[in-house]
Amino acid sequence: MTSRPEHLPERLALLSDAQAADFLSAEVLEGREDVPSIALNKVAEPLAGDDARLDLVRVRDLIDGALSKFRADRPTAADAWLAPRLHETLRLTRREAAEKGLWTYLALGVAPDYVVWRHLPEPKEDGSRVRVARDRFVGPHYKQSFARLWWAAELFRDGSDYRPVVVACGNQDMLNSALRLDVIDHRPTAQALVRLLERGTVRTGREINALTPAVNAAAATLMYDLVAPDVERDGDALRDWIAGAASALPSPRNELPEGPEEERVPEDAVRGLVAHFEELFADAPVRGRASE
Repeated sequence: MTSRPEHLPERLALLSDAQAADFLSAEVLEGREDVPSIALNKVAEPLAGDDARLDLVRVRDLIDGALSKFRADRPTAADAWLAPRLHETLRLTRREAAEKGLWTYLALGVAPDYVVWRHLPEPKEDGSRVRVARDRFVGPHYKQSFARLWWAAELFRDGSDYRPVVVACGNQDMLNSALRLDVIDHRPTAQALVRLLERGTVRTGREINALTPAVNAAAATLMYDLVAPDVERDGDALRDWIAGAASALPSPRNELPEGPEEERVPEDAVRGLVAHFEELFADAPVRGRASE
């Protein structure tokens, strides 16, 4: 199985898709060969400055914690634990998180062992080799191993509260479907989807895969930001949280961290969308659901 990189520099870096392609061999994707970390860091672009958020060791220690905690468990169980802690550790702005090269470097230069452990499929019955999908290393934000967790935490957190993130990331169908939605950036929509999971209104993959496109399609005619308005986002809270990275302790392992002190999503907006989404779900075509 892929090992922890033997060479880890002090700072995070950027790695382009073209650069990453030289290291994504079949052997690496199959977990049979380690990433040549020294060669990789020769072509990676180190991030400039002395920002504490760019310290590589903080992220690597967090990933080591996830591997230690969930090694004997199903790999999918790590998502709900790692997502809020990765978000709190990196403390990125959305513009910074849109830099694809950062996530590619995290996957190949910092933690390829985690990506292989988390995403390598179960062995086939015929004994043929299985491999991690390339997009877990270099894919879009809703596929890439670490980008998907950061964006899930960013979109599902309720101000400083990461508990909704744990609920969303604890369901692989919701995690995989919601990040593709155009409307998920609307905070009341994200919280309403979490509320339906908590209530048990939707549980199975088929139910979630019926609900989420219905929610997205309905947004074309019903403008959620008008019928369920959110509060204005507080940029100062985010800036203060980012500035506090230099003095922040490592993300707690046994309790949830706290995000930026932004105002919570209005409860009235969430309740209104929950009722609307329940109606949408009642009419949604769920494969295998008996019709009356």
